[in-house]
Amino acid sequence: MQHKSCSGARGQAVFRRFCRKGYAIFASLHREVLIGVLTVGMLASVNIPKVQAISISSQPEADEETDEKELAEVSVSGTMAPLTALQSARIVTVITRQQIESAAAHTVNDLLKTAVGVDVRQRGGFGIQTDISVDGGTFDQITILLNGVNISSPHTGHLAADFPVNLSDIERIEILEGAASRVYGASAFGGAINIVTKGRPDFPPHPIREGAVTDANRPHFTCDAGVQGGSYMTFGGDARVALTRRQPLPSPTGGVGGRSVGSSLSLAYLRSDGATTNSDFQRGNAYFRGYYDAADFSVDVQAGYSQKAYGANTFYSATYPDQFERNRRLITSVSAETKGRVRIRPEIYWNRLYDNFELIRGTTTGENFHRTDVHGAHITADMRWVAGRTAIGAEVREEGIYSTSLGQPLHETTKHKVPGEDLFYTRHDSRTNMSFNVEHNVLLPHFTASIGVLGNYNTRFDDRLRFYPGVDLAYTPDSRWRLFASYNKGFRLPTFTDLHYKSPTHEGNQGMKAEESHSVQVGVKNLFQASKIKVQSQLKAFYHRGTHLIDWVMYTPDDVFHSANFDLDNMGVQANVTVASAPALPSPNGRGRGWVFNLSYAFMHQHRRDDVAIYKSNYAMEYLRHKLVATMDVHIISHLSAACCVRWQDRMGSYILYENAESTGQLVNYAPYTTLDLKLRWTARHYELWLEGTNLTNHTYYDLGNIPQPGIVVMGGVRARF
Repeated sequence: MQHKSCSGARGQAVFRRFCRKGYAIFASLHREVLIGVLTVGMLASVNIPKVQAISISSQPEADEETDEKELAEVSVSGTMAPLTALQSARIVTVITRQQIESAAAHTVNDLLKTAVGVDVRQRGGFGIQTDISVDGGTFDQITILLNGVNISSPHTGHLAADFPVNLSDIERIEILEGAASRVYGASAFGGAINIVTKGRPDFPPHPIREGAVTDANRPHFTCDAGVQGGSYMTFGGDARVALTRRQPLPSPTGGVGGRSVGSSLSLAYLRSDGATTNSDFQRGNAYFRGYYDAADFSVDVQAGYSQKAYGANTFYSATYPDQFERNRRLITSVSAETKGRVRIRPEIYWNRLYDNFELIRGTTTGENFHRTDVHGAHITADMRWVAGRTAIGAEVREEGIYSTSLGQPLHETTKHKVPGEDLFYTRHDSRTNMSFNVEHNVLLPHFTASIGVLGNYNTRFDDRLRFYPGVDLAYTPDSRWRLFASYNKGFRLPTFTDLHYKSPTHEGNQGMKAEESHSVQVGVKNLFQASKIKVQSQLKAFYHRGTHLIDWVMYTPDDVFHSANFDLDNMGVQANVTVASAPALPSPNGRGRGWVFNLSYAFMHQHRRDDVAIYKSNYAMEYLRHKLVATMDVHIISHLSAACCVRWQDRMGSYILYENAESTGQLVNYAPYTTLDLKLRWTARHYELWLEGTNLTNHTYYDLGNIPQPGIVVMGGVRARF
């Protein structure tokens, strides 16, 4: 040990070497000594400046530095090798746990509305049927992940937002904008959204002496439950319980290592009469997550189930206002990870979706049934070495559908019975997607680069092996600035609906080609801090050149919608600024104070490169030209805080106006609209009371033609935590 001293300062101990021997100075203290090492310190001479780690904190001042470090060390989407937010060369938008709790939101879909690069088009209220897209794409062009596991459905992206988790389950939401096929494969044409649930709790440190009894050795039980109710006879409840335990084990050095095991289970139910005619619904879900964490490896298991039944008033055709739909969804996955310099992560998963659609509620007219199955196995290995971090991976994904309307006709001997019904699935289609990818990440003090390529083969389309490369770059000149640039090539396979769906108003096309895009992004982040004010700003520009894009279009006013390919480019800019006082917002004990203000704006433009005349686009050309989001989260007094959100949107495109379920033949442009949401929270240590109002301007607006969204919705509830 060596001491340094300076004028006016006491001596400072500087340790040059550490060991675990009995004579070591730390051992002589007879107490545990924690040595914090920044994650990137393991990566051989990596020392990225702090600007990447800084995020506007929404916690009291005492915890602010810790929260920033924890956020910086959280692995985020965007690369094969698990890189932290501190290291990532992609711009990843993160909706934090604090933002989830403070937002006037009932569902994940409502939360995504506050992300300026995300377009959320609701058919029913309360997120019952929602289309989600990013950067002007369509709802089929993104990959939906749950804890990194792909749960996207090849049936249709209309049902992609059926998440089997409660808001109380979610730790954060990561939004990756721009093509990400080299990491996530098919369907990551325009980006990815990763829902990260609450996982392993922070345990107290291990005891240094074997046999010592601490809270770390005892089972740790938590419970979180709430009830809510409000407008349109809406009411429901949810509950989550978690049990975890750490088991100390002797180590060869005489200390104590350990392993931990835990699980959580959540349930939820919500029902409503609906805000408009034939928009009533009931939905429920259950979600389980378990893990085992040892010194050399970890195992993670998750299973989710959701079901809902809802009136689908004019959802898919304004000619039929009495539509009805039922969905049941099951997701399961098991993954593991070894630890050390080389990490291997195998994963298997299975997703099943049942869908029953009634064109006229309560009748068999136009009724159809579908069962979609997705099986997959995925393995990734990455290695840390002096040149950075290298990863390789491979995946096999089998997608299939049994249906009464989608696919090729089945022989009588191979037909499957529809569960609970006196009929059989008469059609079937399937495809196998095989891919391998490789990636290398260079991590230098002021520069990060991620370079990779995916090779993909699909049995449904052709015998070619297609390659999708990408490169992401980030440069950090000093602690205030961070510059980004990236190029990625993406692709998306047609859904079974694109290929086969046929109705009086729609006609699929089995000759559809896969979509492809070349995506370029540039951006800059800046952090400014003066006294007790922090300002974080971000500017991003993008250009997505799309080939063979898929959409449902009409060629003439009296045509049906056809599934078709065409060439389309999306381009735009996004700007974001967040200003916060320090400290910001209340903690559960109510001692916090301060505020956080965020202002975001996005502008987008489209350009078609083909000359085929189109009368009406149903999705791809109905993009948000302008989107402005302003949020304010402020502590008022004692345990009381308030959060408000103002959102202004201006959508391009038009819809055919229907009156009394009859087409007028008149195209109506989408009108811009503004919504105002407000939430009040009284937050104590073991309970929370809340009251919220959405669309307080009571504005009638349309995300999709002829489907009016609810006016003012007032909800309230109480939560208890133990």
